[in-house]
Amino acid sequence: MPAPTGARSSERGPLSPLPPYDELHEALGHPQLDPGLLELALTHRSYAYENGGLPTNERLEFLGDSVLGVVVTETLYRSHPDLSEGRLAKLRAACVNARALAEVGRTIGLGEHVRLGKGEEATGGREKASILSDTVEAVIGAVYLSAGPDAPVSGFDNAAAVVHLLFDPLLEAAADMGAGLDWKTSLQEFCADQELGVPEYLIEDEGPDHLKTFTAQVRVGTRMHGHGVGRSKKEAEQQAAESAYRTLSAERAASPPPAAKDDAPADAGA
Repeated sequence: MPAPTGARSSERGPLSPLPPYDELHEALGHPQLDPGLLELALTHRSYAYENGGLPTNERLEFLGDSVLGVVVTETLYRSHPDLSEGRLAKLRAACVNARALAEVGRTIGLGEHVRLGKGEEATGGREKASILSDTVEAVIGAVYLSAGPDAPVSGFDNAAAVVHLLFDPLLEAAADMGAGLDWKTSLQEFCADQELGVPEYLIEDEGPDHLKTFTAQVRVGTRMHGHGVGRSKKEAEQQAAESAYRTLSAERAASPPPAAKDDAPADAGA
């Protein structure tokens, strides 16, 4: 899917000299990458608003999200011909979410390059999962648009190479995760199978709004399990669900099987 020429030119950012991005470019696998588009991809709205209403990376994020989804979905489809649609959807969700994208961003040192406003800078914006995940998608969008008609590769192939480099390790790990693809769903299914009732999550939070920490426990029947901690409710709940699932699974595995019933009556004359 080659990038339309008109769309590419209209999305170009400023072509003024950029700070050195050699390490970031290397971490991306040296794709064809227009410097103006890269600068635009790194421009968070907080920076844009504080500097006279510059263009932001949000349109590139929108594009990159779609490109990422197509590449990951096709990879899963071709790599796992035996898996159902539901299982493929779980694998994709495990790799294409804000938490996973933020970890990819941290791996390539993306946070240090994001252009942030003073407010976001002061509140730890370079480590925020939401900002990192959005910027990863924007960079993918920039890579897609950087390969024009005269480039040796199409925009899609240019971006797909970056997606494979950054996300294939996650896809391979996710295929072996089993219950870990979604601990909450796995716990719910386990509890239904064992007739333990519906898990109930109890959430507490502390800290200022921009740096909240959430703590979660999960009640199964009359017992409390887990001590999940995260920057979001979902992350904390997943950790609590994982702890409960592992504990309950281990208990089931350690329990002796029910004694076999002897259907034949004892011989009273024996």
